[in-house]
Amino acid sequence: MSLRPALLIGLGFLLVIAGCDKKASPTAAASAPVPVIVTPVVQKSVPVYSEFTARTDAEQTVEVRARVRAVLDKQHFQEGALVTKGALLFTLDCREYEAQLSDARARLAKAEADRESARDRSTVQTSEANLEVALARLGQANQDVARLKPLAEQQAVPQQDYDNALARQKGAQADVEAAKANLNTTKVNQRTSIETSSAGVESAKALLEQAQLNVSYCRITAPITGIIGQRLVSPGNLVGGGEATLLASISALDEVRVSFAIAESEYLELVKRYPPGSGRKSPDLQLILADGSVFPHKGRVLFADRAVDERTGTLALIAQFENPGAVLRPGQFGRVRLPLLVEENALLVPQRAVMDQQSAKIVFVVGPENKVQLRTVTLGERSEDNYIIKDGLKSGEQVIVEGQMKARPGSTVIPTAKRASL
Repeated sequence: MSLRPALLIGLGFLLVIAGCDKKASPTAAASAPVPVIVTPVVQKSVPVYSEFTARTDAEQTVEVRARVRAVLDKQHFQEGALVTKGALLFTLDCREYEAQLSDARARLAKAEADRESARDRSTVQTSEANLEVALARLGQANQDVARLKPLAEQQAVPQQDYDNALARQKGAQADVEAAKANLNTTKVNQRTSIETSSAGVESAKALLEQAQLNVSYCRITAPITGIIGQRLVSPGNLVGGGEATLLASISALDEVRVSFAIAESEYLELVKRYPPGSGRKSPDLQLILADGSVFPHKGRVLFADRAVDERTGTLALIAQFENPGAVLRPGQFGRVRLPLLVEENALLVPQRAVMDQQSAKIVFVVGPENKVQLRTVTLGERSEDNYIIKDGLKSGEQVIVEGQMKARPGSTVIPTAKRASL
């Protein structure tokens, strides 16, 4: 067979195959409709949320320190665990302080014995008895003088007898004065001795109390209930030398504080909506965590800081969030959502319905005959999981929230208000 007839036969065969393919896949056939999830555009008044960078902190954090100088003996907790108030955390070697406690007890016993000895009235009683004897002698001498004086004047007795009586009277008077002075001195000495010994007792009691405290400081317990961090000193090290050594820290995390700063104008708007003393409950706050998730528990504003920061023009607010399970830890960053305004009759669409197309925001709308329309929209503020639409949509229109990647403007879709079985 020549080359020319062969080429003609091959060309005819290819034309037949092409004709068969054209009959099997006509270009005029329309693509099949795809299922999508739709939701209506809702119109209602909603709070407008503003977001602020926030940081978490513990409701209460306490540093656990060694208050006496000693060797750290044992650790009695698991790092990062929950400890209850009063739980034993560390023990120190307390032998030195126990010896000081025994010495302080002995000092107190001696001081109390000295005080009892000082209170003994035997010396005072002896001085009082000596005074009584001197007074008795003086009385006798006075009687002798009184009896002999008229007799001596009548020369009924020798003058010498009367002179001797006068001498004895003066001697007895001197003895009385000396006995009085001795009694006063004895009383003063006893009072001074009692005061001195009583001061010694109080000093000994103070030393005993300090010794007891030092022994008690060798058992370091949790001052609050909370999560304890890592230990900063391991057993075997000397602690408390010169200053109270930091051993660990405990944070109470049943509730956490969240601090954030708002502009002065935003603060004034907040005060207008929730005037102090009006009885209106402060707004609920949302906390958005670093991974974008929303913390499940709402918070509330506790207080505003004392003054506006002159450098930034912002005012710090402190909020409080319940924290079951201690999910939040001090030092975490996030964002706080705070409702500052109310948008009246706002048009709302879910955030997931809005997509980016170059520099524009777009949504897909399901119109008549389930045809897809592309709309460019102007966004307002966010309200929870929705965007407020300023322009581009009307109330009641159906927007696609799932399946946008399958839809094309002008294509036909199968809309449903619930998740389709794909």
